[in-house]
Amino acid sequence: MYYVYVLKSAKLNELYIGQTNDLKRRFVEHNSGKNVSTKHKAPFQLVYYEAYKAQADAKHREHMLKRFAAGYKELRKRIENSVNLRVEGP
Repeated sequence: MYYVYVLKSAKLNELYIGQTNDLKRRFVEHNSGKNVSTKHKAPFQLVYYEAYKAQADAKHREHMLKRFAAGYKELRKRIENSVNLRVEGP
């Protein structure tokens, strides 16, 4: 399976969108500072994910969410309650 996921930074209260074939491993990598683009934003909470059988579908969905405001806006509405929850410390 391939996953598109949304993380919420407890530190900066920002969202990060990514895709992977191993969601648990990738979540640990983000929280342990192994990802250069997110290490200064940790810790994270997983607030949303979608699963796909084909990697191409996951990559396309990630691209659509990152590049198009309408897709991102719709996702924010879909996960509004999850995003607005307070993230507790590590």
